[in-house]
Amino acid sequence: MLNIKQIILGFFSFIGIIILVLFLITGWYTVDESEQAALVTFGEVNETITEPGLKFKLPWPVQKTEILPVSTNTTSVGYEAADDGEVTEYEDEAKMITGDENILFVDLVVQWRITNPEEYLYNANQPDDILYQASSASLRGVIGNSEVDDVLTDQRAEIEETVLESLTELIERYEIGVTVLDVKLQDVELPTEEVRQAFTAVTDAREERLTKINEANKYRNKEMNEAEGEEDAIISRAEGDRTERVEEARGESSKFNALYEEYINDPEVTRQRLVLETLEDVLPETEMYIIDSQQDTVNYLPIRPLNQENGQPAISEDDVETEAGEAEGDNSNGQ
Repeated sequence: MLNIKQIILGFFSFIGIIILVLFLITGWYTVDESEQAALVTFGEVNETITEPGLKFKLPWPVQKTEILPVSTNTTSVGYEAADDGEVTEYEDEAKMITGDENILFVDLVVQWRITNPEEYLYNANQPDDILYQASSASLRGVIGNSEVDDVLTDQRAEIEETVLESLTELIERYEIGVTVLDVKLQDVELPTEEVRQAFTAVTDAREERLTKINEANKYRNKEMNEAEGEEDAIISRAEGDRTERVEEARGESSKFNALYEEYINDPEVTRQRLVLETLEDVLPETEMYIIDSQQDTVNYLPIRPLNQENGQPAISEDDVETEAGEAEGDNSNGQ
């Protein structure tokens, strides 16, 4: 028969074996590179492990781990995509009314990530469902304030941005431990084929209008560039003419000042020189003679240009003597 000491020893041995078995079964865990682990001690998250590898902890029920993904997750509204690529449409979820009372089928995909494991595990019973409902509510609110033309054509980026802002605000208010990264509109369709054709025609007309506007802007820019180039050329020529005239005026002024200085030194000689230069300018083809009639014999000197071709004077000495004799005879007859 066992005594009390043996019973106590056997009890503690049994407890030790149980603890050892629990440690071997629940005292370790592994974290992959695409996972994070929330270490829960007596129902409270006291540590988040993101470093991959083999980890150890106190056995259950003291500590337990919740393995959560760190990769980007997706939530879809209006459709569901299976792993094999098959897409299932949910028209009741996708059917929405725009601000101008038109019906559209709108699909949305939301990309999100778990950033607070404690809130994700314990602040809500089904955080994925809350995220889905918030995404659907945000999308319907934005579509309900938009016109059908904006959703179908060139305002989709602005609508996506507005949906992202609204959904982010809701998720922060609910505190479910996730962060929304991005939202994208997928298929946006009209309810019937006739309506689709009508809106296709409207879209084509709008695209053609934008094309014409772009062509007109291109032509306008071309004409403006040419006009600006011609303007610059005219301004450049005017600047050149102005500079030329200013330099000519400065040259004429310098010439006049030099002439004035000579006139001050010898007024009579300068006056005769000016008369001769003026006559040369007014009568360029006329032969000019300088005549001195203060003596008994009339002396004159014909002023003619030199022959530049052979380097000889245009008037020989014989011609000068002959002309001088003729001039003396004319002078004798006149007396």
